[in-house]
Amino acid sequence: MDPRIAWFQPEQRGPANSLWMQIWETTQGLGNLYFNNNCNTGSLSSTSSLSQKSNINGTLGNVISSKNGAVTNSEPRDVVEQRDFIPLEANNNHNNRSSLGRGSGGVQVGSGVSGHPNKRKRDNKASTYGFNSSLETGGCGYTGTPWKVKNYSEGILGLHEEINDFYKHMSPREEEERMRMEVVDRIERVIKDLWPTADVQVFGSFSTGLYLPTSDIDLVVFGNWENLPLWTLEEALRKKNVTDENSIKVLDKATVPIIKLTDFRTEVKVDISFNVKNGVKAALLIKDYKKKYPVLPKLVLVLKQFLLQRDLNEVFTGGIGSYSLFLMAVSFLQLHYREDACSPNANVGVLLIEFFELYGRHFNYLKTGIRIKDGGSYVAKDEVQKSTDLYRPSMLFIEDPLAPDNDVGRSSYGVLQVKQAFDYAYIVLNHAVSPIAKYYPNNESESILGRIIRVTQEVAEYRDWITKLWGPQSQNEPALNGMFSQKSTLNTTFNVMHPLLADLIGCPQDSDGTPCKTVKQQPGRGSSAHRESSGGVTNHRTQRHTTSTPTDKGGKVGSA
Repeated sequence: MDPRIAWFQPEQRGPANSLWMQIWETTQGLGNLYFNNNCNTGSLSSTSSLSQKSNINGTLGNVISSKNGAVTNSEPRDVVEQRDFIPLEANNNHNNRSSLGRGSGGVQVGSGVSGHPNKRKRDNKASTYGFNSSLETGGCGYTGTPWKVKNYSEGILGLHEEINDFYKHMSPREEEERMRMEVVDRIERVIKDLWPTADVQVFGSFSTGLYLPTSDIDLVVFGNWENLPLWTLEEALRKKNVTDENSIKVLDKATVPIIKLTDFRTEVKVDISFNVKNGVKAALLIKDYKKKYPVLPKLVLVLKQFLLQRDLNEVFTGGIGSYSLFLMAVSFLQLHYREDACSPNANVGVLLIEFFELYGRHFNYLKTGIRIKDGGSYVAKDEVQKSTDLYRPSMLFIEDPLAPDNDVGRSSYGVLQVKQAFDYAYIVLNHAVSPIAKYYPNNESESILGRIIRVTQEVAEYRDWITKLWGPQSQNEPALNGMFSQKSTLNTTFNVMHPLLADLIGCPQDSDGTPCKTVKQQPGRGSSAHRESSGGVTNHRTQRHTTSTPTDKGGKVGSA
């Protein structure tokens, strides 16, 4: 079983499963893989499992410490437990951020392990890689299904109800939008300092509202340049402390050259492109299809989470991007044989399983392409090759409705791995809603959707941190602090001019305006100096964007 894609289901777990998983992990040299870094899952759950593990490891010659899961005895030092660190190639240039503390959760994001400079923290907070080990050791009590607040109906109706709750839980919150608008504003000001006449616009999932808590922000800059100023902007962003040198990458050789960065204060990822008009047009197209197919947002959000936690969502690494996934979902609904597939009351559970069945089992990626224009159809790749200038259609051929000569899925070279993941999801969900599933132990309390989707504790704590700093309560503090500051200024002025006048307006002469210090006392990420800096900037930005509405995101940013 590929630990990047699958994990054991509740009815599959037990002593036999635990025994063989320990044998497999030991022979593979994997040590113990961990769900995330917020749980101390190294300790084993029972004395019997300790005994079994010692016997197995003794037989294989690899004695694993029962205390922390580290390989001791004959294993070399390089094969020690990895917890939430995974080995990377020496030439990997992905983010290797320095430690950033999260005040509310008390979690440190480390840049490496002592003695292992070639290992780093997972860059994807939502990754469920190694979730099996967390299940076997009992985890830390976090189930990974925070949307499940009740027991659902049996079978496919229960899956439909659960998807609705998942959609409500994972949909963007107001404070998450405010935080992202601050990031956009911060980057736009850097761009405006360089090129005052440049136009910055938002597109992608942030513009359409179909973004997850850890999704990136897509920006496009319009201006007149002979050569795209990728490196000029990269240097300016670093100097303005928007990001650091380890968290920014310039992809100047890509089909669409972009700058990828991670905002230093919020850990939000941003992709910046130049003079690409199709991105903004695509956002408008997506909004139109959302109105036409009311079930589309729920279906897409589940699918995005499914791919994100398996690291199959980045085109840069061969996965399926958000736009391609959306077009696949639209094609699925267009060509669906059910008449109620477009109805707002359609069973989303049925549609999800049938989506996995289509693209995981039946769709012929070798010979067939996807077209959503003119009501949707499938196209033969041979005909596409004859009628267009394409040398050879890609494995996942999706015709761009905005530019027919553009193959949206041309960079998704890992689509067959995605197909494998879809096939796995179909098998698991189809089995979970079958009549025999009602006889499973704890069937009512177990999550059906949780068999293929989990929200990591790291993501949950990240959302709590956002709520604490950008939530309604934190939004009231800047206004109050401003009032206290004005009052302090009045006190000083009137105390100098006329002490009696200060008493008449109710301002004590010994006021020192100490409430203004509450701005710097907000919890933040990183050192105390960094928290003070980010807290001040945060309050200033949120005042500016409190009147913004979600409909403003598709247009020009920062025009107010």
